[in-house]
This record gives sequence, structure tokens and C-alpha cells, in this order.
Amino acid sequence: MSGRARLMWDDAVTGYDFGPSHPMDPVRLVLTMGLVRAYGLDRAADVVAAPAAGDSTLRLVHQQEYVDAVRRASLDPRAADGSYGLGTPDDPAFAGMHETSALIAGQSVGAAEAVWRGETAHAVNFAGGLHHAMPGAASGFCIYNDAALAIARLLELGAERVAYIDVDVHHGDGVQTAFWEDPRVLTVSLHEHPRTLFPQTGWAEETGGGAGEGSAVNVALPAGTGDEGWLRAFHSVVPELLADFRPQVLVTQHGADTHFEDPLAHLAVSLDAQRAVQASCHDLVHEYVDGGRWVALGGGGYAVVDVVPRSWTHLVGIAAHAPIDPLSEVPESWRDEVYARTRQLGPGRMTDGRTPTWQPWEAGYDPADRLDQAVLATRKAVFPLRGLLA
Repeated sequence: MSGRARLMWDDAVTGYDFGPSHPMDPVRLVLTMGLVRAYGLDRAADVVAAPAAGDSTLRLVHQQEYVDAVRRASLDPRAADGSYGLGTPDDPAFAGMHETSALIAGQSVGAAEAVWRGETAHAVNFAGGLHHAMPGAASGFCIYNDAALAIARLLELGAERVAYIDVDVHHGDGVQTAFWEDPRVLTVSLHEHPRTLFPQTGWAEETGGGAGEGSAVNVALPAGTGDEGWLRAFHSVVPELLADFRPQVLVTQHGADTHFEDPLAHLAVSLDAQRAVQASCHDLVHEYVDGGRWVALGGGGYAVVDVVPRSWTHLVGIAAHAPIDPLSEVPESWRDEVYARTRQLGPGRMTDGRTPTWQPWEAGYDPADRLDQAVLATRKAVFPLRGLLA
């Protein structure tokens, strides 16, 4: 297996553009890749462009009728069929939508193929992580569910145990739906509570169905949760599940919208805590996953200058075994690019100045604490189904 990480990138993914008033501004991808290059991470990892996902690949998750509807809307956005979630305020139709969405999906599928075949141990597609798309509908800024497609491709190639960890502020509902009854896939989502945020799913009691009962895990975090609580929740659930499941591949989704500056949600997580979870995922891969196989994806994130590029550049650095010192000064060339593209001043360092800490679950919990109540609800709902102590 190659010791060099793989960074999946094609400039054309920046064509995933819902328009100037939409919060998912593709400049976040442009600026992330610019920061990756400014730090020389494009030399620490192999930058590779995979082909777009074809219909046979898309059908691993999506219905052909839906793919056909996306293709029609791509040719004539004014004719988008709202019954498929297309042409809505969340998912406006745009010219080339099918081609660009399939290209993003292709990067995640290509990443999965590369790690499974031993061409690399770690592969990153920060343009991916579009976890809300359903088999037959667009949802939540997501047209094709690249995360689910990557997992489905791994299963097609022969994987018997794939774990998916989603730390986006929104519930990873599309991925959970795709594998609801499949015991080969363990989906774990940590997200803001469905009472206060889209998509209003991801309750602790959602644990999978049929043969997959116990394979869906949801930690619904109270609005306002900050670094300590977020990290405590992650470490109180994820390591124990991975130690038990022993996946052959780990797929992670790193939406940056948990950040306290994000305009669309209500958690209060810092860049430093996001980096800490990325590093923990890397550690867990090497501890519990066969061959250290890791596919890392982006996701949400709408503080497109101050947060997203720094968060995902840290992710690339960690995956490439070339981590960036949080105290390092952001290269001036990149800050110039930020100003040229956005007329905003870019951040000066790769840190929010926080030193994240948390208390381990084993040290005890407070039944009156809302964060601990959320963690306990998850453990009680799903751990006994997996033969683990709640």
C-alpha cells in the first residue's frame, strides 16, 4: 500500500454552484484548494482527478428516474421537477448540474476504490460529503450522495464492514437511509438536535431496521454545544463502536458548519476542536481499521472564508501525514487570493486560539447535564443492540 495520501481534485467541481445568493458558495472549494497549495500539501499528497460517476455507479444508491430528472434539469433548469426536490430554494437547478454532481460523486467513489485496492491508505475529497441526497430526491444542497455512493462501491468491491462517521452539524440522513437495513455498514452521526435544525431527523432512537438494527447511531447535541461537549460526545461513542465493529474501511464526513461562526446552525465549536476530531479519526483509523483505510470527505460549512478553507486544509494535512501547526501564520499569498476573490480579509493563523479538552465518559456523567443526557440516550438506544454496555 502506498504511503502517500491521495487528494481527489478536479477544478470543474467548483461548477457546483446554486447561484450568487445561495449559502453554498463554491468559493469555499477554490479557497480551500488555494490554501492546500499555499502550504505545499499538493506535494505531500498525490493530487488525482477521477472520472465522473456514470449511471451504473449512481444507481448503487439513486433511482434511475431521479438521475434522469437531474439530467433533464441540467439541460433546462427552468423545467426542473420539484417532485424530485429540484428547482427548490435549497436545491436550485443550474446548467450542468448533473455533470458537476456526478463529478463530485466520482471523486469520492475514486477515493474509495483507491483505498480498497491498496493504492493509498488515506484519500480526501473535501468537495464531497453531500450527505442529504436521497435515493429519489435532492435535499439540503445535495444532488447526489457521494458519501453513500463511496460506501456502496466498497460493498460492491467486497467490503463486509464499513464504518461511516459524520460530524457535520446536520444529521447524515441520506447515508443513514441508504444503509438503514444493512448490517455491513455502521453509520454514526453527531449533529445538532433535530428539534432545532434541518433535517429534523437523527434522534437517538433511530437505530436501523431489519437486519441492520443497531447499525445506525445518532448523537443529537443540544444547541450551543461547544468544544468540550462536542469532543466529549465524540469520544464517548465513536471509539468504543469502532473497537467493536472493526471496520475494513472508515469513511468520515467533516462538515465545518459546527463552527461558532457558521451562519446556518447553532453549535459553538472552534476550528481547533474540528482539527482535534480530524486527528482523532486518523488515530482511530490506524488503531481499529484494516490497513488504515480512510476516506475523508468535506460537507457543509458556510463561513466560506474564515472557517472552511482552514478546517479542510488541516484535514488534508493530517491525512497526508504532514499536519499543519495551528500557530503557523497563513501564507500571505493566500490572503491576497482571498481578498482578490471576496474583498474580505482572510484569517491570519490556522487556529482560533483554543486548546480543546474534554472529560472522558468513563470518569462519570452528570444526569442533569443536557450534553450528558444526549450521550446517554444514544448509548442506551444502540449499545445494547450491539452487545455493549450502555
